[in-house]
Amino acid sequence: MKRIAILLCFVILITCFSGCGQNSTALSPENPVILTMWHVYGSQTKSPLNDVINEFNRTVGKEKGITINVESVTSSSAIDKALSASANGEPGANTMPDLFSAYPRVVELIGKERLLSWNDYFSEKELLLFQKDFLSEGYFGEELLMLPVAKSAETFYLNKTLFDRFSTATGVSVESLNTFDRVFDVAQKYYDWSNGQHFMQINDYYNYAYVGMKAYNSELIRNGRLRLDDDAFKMIWFPLAKTAIHGGICLEDGYAAARWKTIEIIANTGSTADVLYQPDEVIYSDNTTEAIEAIALPYPTFTHDTAGVIYRGGGLFAVNNSDERKNQAAYIFAKWLTEKEHNLDFVTNAGYLPVTTEAFDALFKDINTIEKESYRSVYQAVDTMLENYSFYALPLYDGASNIQHDFEKNVKAVLSSAHNQYVKRVAAGEDPTEVLNELVEASLAELKALSTE
Repeated sequence: MKRIAILLCFVILITCFSGCGQNSTALSPENPVILTMWHVYGSQTKSPLNDVINEFNRTVGKEKGITINVESVTSSSAIDKALSASANGEPGANTMPDLFSAYPRVVELIGKERLLSWNDYFSEKELLLFQKDFLSEGYFGEELLMLPVAKSAETFYLNKTLFDRFSTATGVSVESLNTFDRVFDVAQKYYDWSNGQHFMQINDYYNYAYVGMKAYNSELIRNGRLRLDDDAFKMIWFPLAKTAIHGGICLEDGYAAARWKTIEIIANTGSTADVLYQPDEVIYSDNTTEAIEAIALPYPTFTHDTAGVIYRGGGLFAVNNSDERKNQAAYIFAKWLTEKEHNLDFVTNAGYLPVTTEAFDALFKDINTIEKESYRSVYQAVDTMLENYSFYALPLYDGASNIQHDFEKNVKAVLSSAHNQYVKRVAAGEDPTEVLNELVEASLAELKALSTE
């Protein structure tokens, strides 16, 4: 009898401890959790993700005692710097957030040991719902550290209102913008027709070069190094350099959408998500404004029989917290955000692509459900590319972020210098064709030199 009483007390004691443990980690309005977040989707005043997060906080979050507190909406490079500062304990650095959006490169900056493995929380069945290619980018070994929540591709944006006037005067048509050779030819004609106005901006020269090399059955990167001596690079560099040095391409830093507003350019290559920032009117030097029609076209091809485009976009990371309630809350939010209804609501208001097969199929089954015409144009362009293009993810390798950054900087510096020389020398009476050819050759040599420093 005494042994039974002792055993009963032991069982009661174990049950008590077990119950206390469960209560301490249980999510509820009485035991709430706040998750801080940094992300890149929009701005503080115009963020489709913030709108969806507010819905989560009002519904499931309220029910389970979870609040997502967005502390910062900024650029991916700014998030990289802030996370690195936090991880290294730099003076004045902000505390690392519980959730953040970033590219895979961030793992190298802060260390994988700090990050939550999503596959410890998502079941295999849940992970099978995602687009396979999108999900695979987030694995580091066996650990899924980056969860896809939105992806983007690249398109060619055009201010059709102003282009139509150029078209009427010159006979150039929108159909002329399907290959880079034709785009560059149009850009030079526009520069001459407009008395020195740039036609376009290329938002990512690294992406241009990566896809271009693929088109000629080569690779931009091998063993973590740029292959600028490759014949294929010369084939994609010369038409680009010729156009930029002539003046058809804007080589300044900054976003293309801002230059649309003041008509510094009327076209650009860029992410599908750029549609969020595209203006619906322009302003002239006399302060008058004009409404415009903006359209998106498929990313120009390099040859007639090859078509490729980068798909990109970071993903959602979570800090592996000692408070298991926060880890559970991160999973609940991430699962909710990637469910069909919520994911479509978010991505279609930001120009992104959904990340699950069900949502992806639903979107492209009927693009006409997209109400805003400019956004519908983006998804029509993507739909065309889904049928005919190869989609590439940028490679991950040691130092990839620095190499990409330096390549962008060097391309702009080399071509800007060459353009300024071209203008001065032609104005001084030199033959334009001879000067242009000389500077195109010299620009490649200079770029190679800078890339080996």
